[in-house]
Order: sequence, then structure tokens, then C-alpha cells
Amino acid sequence: MQSYLYMICLWVAMLFTGCDSVTNSVKSTEGEPDKELTIDIPRIDFVEMSEVQEHEISEHTIWYDDFSTEKAYMDGYGGIDPDNNFGTVGGSLDAGFDEGDVNGNGNRKVAFGDWPGNGPVMKEGKKFDTIYWRIYVKHEYGWEGQPAKMSRATSIVSENWKQAMIAHVWSGHGTLTLDPARGIYGNTDSVMTTKYNDFDNLYWLGNAPASEFDISSTEESGYWVMVESMARLNTPGELDGLNQLWIDGRLEVERKSLNFRGKYVGHGINAVFLESYWNSGAVKTEGRWFDNFVIATKPIGPVTVPPNPVLHKTPYRNGGTLLDWEVEVAADYNGDDVVFVANKLGDQTSVMVSTTTGAFTGSLEGKDALDSGNTYFARVRQKDSVVGWSEWSRWHQPFKIE
Repeated sequence: MQSYLYMICLWVAMLFTGCDSVTNSVKSTEGEPDKELTIDIPRIDFVEMSEVQEHEISEHTIWYDDFSTEKAYMDGYGGIDPDNNFGTVGGSLDAGFDEGDVNGNGNRKVAFGDWPGNGPVMKEGKKFDTIYWRIYVKHEYGWEGQPAKMSRATSIVSENWKQAMIAHVWSGHGTLTLDPARGIYGNTDSVMTTKYNDFDNLYWLGNAPASEFDISSTEESGYWVMVESMARLNTPGELDGLNQLWIDGRLEVERKSLNFRGKYVGHGINAVFLESYWNSGAVKTEGRWFDNFVIATKPIGPVTVPPNPVLHKTPYRNGGTLLDWEVEVAADYNGDDVVFVANKLGDQTSVMVSTTTGAFTGSLEGKDALDSGNTYFARVRQKDSVVGWSEWSRWHQPFKIE
């Protein structure tokens, strides 16, 4: 009876407001607890990638791993999860946690350039003052809590891992932040650190502000998010070092005018670590995955896809039935130039961007494919049998056309 009354109320609301204006939540029926029935705002989980990615053939690439097979790292532990990956093939690094664990299920350490210890060492003998590193990160749907560590780039200067500098990508209250540190005394070439993570002898260069995007919030769980970082050592003796962080194609955090290494020139940046570490211990058992790991000397950006890419929506997880969903594609992350609007997509789980599934608009009006070399963003909403239409997602999941 309560369900019948609820559906009458919902029908009346739709009669007066129109189906498309139904919000992403409605009040429960009389006699039930005072709560709202909601519908998740969906996301594009992933985009099907081109068979060959740019970083696989670029001279600027130091390292890449799509976790389809085990590759030889300088150090690391944990296995590949073959059931979770960005795309339709391959696997990912299992970086999840069991409840209470400080150390997660897996990490990886890449050595390169003038690394002074054991190998394997990529691009051995070269010196790198500027590097970029990118991963795709997915938190299990319903994720809770903030694991502290995600990745870092560093300059190791001795076999016992003294450090000249570190560019940390760390978490705080759901967001990500950069927390760069120097292991050199002031504006000299004297190494102060005596070991790895010698915090007493590191000079911290500032960890605020953090990102606006709450990557480890429950609301942003359940889909793949691109995270790219950059570290540039200062000119010896100058205050021109730089540390930057992009999330989902947006520059979120930046540290300028850094004294990253004083006047030290003995080593460049020579390692990147992917980390799975939770200082206070995981609040519950939950999954987190890393995929499409790239280190390069030039900006990396998102995955490369065909001119008519296939977009995959996150699963419908609410209590009713998925009735429909819509997706739009824009040439910018503000949605100023919407270039594709899909038809209603029913209960299918993916869509190819083409003239058979929608219309090209804006700067691509009259065309039948997205432009080669350009980067695009998507937004999506869905409709179910309980609440109606969700709100639109923000513009997200950037991809580059081959």
C-alpha cells in the first residue's frame, strides 16, 4: 500500500513539473522513516583505448605499465588484479586495503636515470631534472576514508637512499595535495639526509592548498580518475622549481618558486614510487586500483582513443530500474563547446560517439567523428523508475583522439 501511495505521489509531481525536472531525490512515503530516496549521479567509468598508446612509441617515455603482464620493477610487492582495469582488456595494480592495515595490498618502485642502487634502471646513465608521471586511480564504489600515500618522485643520491628531494602526492581529508621536500642544506650542495624518509633532516616546502576534487570521497568512488603530477628541479641556486598536480584533466595544485635542491647537481630525479599506505590504518576492507602508469619527460595527458570512441557508464546501483541515460561530449572541461549529444540510451551500458547514436554539434556540427589530436570531456546523467532523472555529472574523464 505504501509503495502504491508513493507511486501516485510521484506521478502527481511529474504531472505538474514534467519528467525532466524531477530532482535526484524524493521524500519517502507517509509512515516510512523520514529519508530521501536518491539516484546516483553516474560517471563515465572508462573509454575504450586505441590499440597503441602514444607513450608506447614516444621518445619522451621513461616507463609505462598497463598491468596486463608482470613487469620488472626495482622494487614492489602485490599482484595484478585481472578483473579490474581501465578499458576492456588487461589488469591493474591491486592497491586496496584490509580493515586496519597500514600497508595496502601492493606498491611499485621504478628506478631510472642516475639511480645509484640496484636495478633494473630505466634510461640508465641519463639525468632528469623534469619528469611527469600519470596513473589512473579507481576507488571501490562506496569507498570510505583517506589513505595518506599515493605516489612520489624523488632523487636518491646514495646506496643507502639518502634523498636530495621528494615530490609527494599525498591525501588529506578526501583531497590530494602536493607536499614537496628538500634534503639539501639551504642554498648549498650539502646533502642533509642520512637515510630514506629522514624527516628530521628534510625541509618541507608547503602542503597547502590541496585539490578541490575529493578523489577519495564516497561521492567520487566507483570510476577511473586520471592523476598526473610533474616535478621540475630548480636551476642550481635559483628559486624556480615547480611541482604540479592535475586530476581528471584539470590543474588542481601547484607549488611555484621552489628551492628543490639548492645547488646540488650530483643527481637528478631518478625514481617514482606508487604507494599504498594508510598511516592510521584502513577503516574497512575496500578496493583501490592503479592502472596505465606512465613516466615521461613531457606532459602525458589522457589515454588515446579512436575518432568514434566507446564510452562506458558506471553501473546503475540504486533500488529501482534503470530506464534511460544521456551523455554529452565537450571540447573543454567547462562544457563551453558541446560537440556531441547522444540520443536516449535506454538500459545499455556503453555508447559509441557516432552519427548513429547522436548528433555532432557546436564546432563539430556536420561532422561524423571527433577531431584527431584534440582532447574531449564527457558528462552523463541517468533516469530510473524511482526518482527520475539524476543531476548531470561534472565534465570529466578526458580522452585524446588518435
